[in-house]
Amino acid sequence: MHSRTRTVAALAPVLVAVLAACASKAAAPPGDTAAPSKPAVAAASTAVGAPAGSTGPAVAATADAAVAGDIPDNQAFVAVTSSGGAAPAGAGYVISVPEGWARTTDGAATVFSDKFNTVRIETAAMASAPTVSSVTSGELPAIASSAAGYKAGKVVAATRKGGAVIVATYQMTSAPNAVTGKTATLDVERYEFWKNGAVAIVTLSSAAGSDNVDPWRAVTDGFAWR
Repeated sequence: MHSRTRTVAALAPVLVAVLAACASKAAAPPGDTAAPSKPAVAAASTAVGAPAGSTGPAVAATADAAVAGDIPDNQAFVAVTSSGGAAPAGAGYVISVPEGWARTTDGAATVFSDKFNTVRIETAAMASAPTVSSVTSGELPAIASSAAGYKAGKVVAATRKGGAVIVATYQMTSAPNAVTGKTATLDVERYEFWKNGAVAIVTLSSAAGSDNVDPWRAVTDGFAWR
């Protein structure tokens, strides 16, 4: 009798441990180990798909615009000479433009374009050289009245390899995309070169926020009268 009692007493702690483990397992919900990770995943998804106007989508939209407007660092340039029909007579020129861009005409203007980027060149008769004042008061008001989303920038005198130039900057809204119907805000730089009664207007545009300082310098430094 005493032996049986000692055996039961010896087994008691083991039985208690087993019962406690079973009770703990039964109380824990299935999959409780993975449960803490689910809220973390949900929080990450909310940040990525944040409502419009939040920091995330705004940054993504800006990045997309910049990528669409940035000209590659390895872009090659070619010299293009104006045709004999440039107006006024004798106002011929040569200019460097990015190689491979589509070339079209718009009235008397020659246009080179790729994605959101455009180089537009046109010549006209002008009795005297443009000035900061003449461009500010005499030309930009007409542009402002016809360009959607116009936002004034600055007008300054500058120098390029082809000579003195007046530079006007502003923003405008692009024409709707023929396929998607979407528009984009454009940064525009308008350069006016003058010589002997003729002006050559070189207008550069790209998606707002694009980093095209070096390419645009290559284009405008590549302009020369001939």
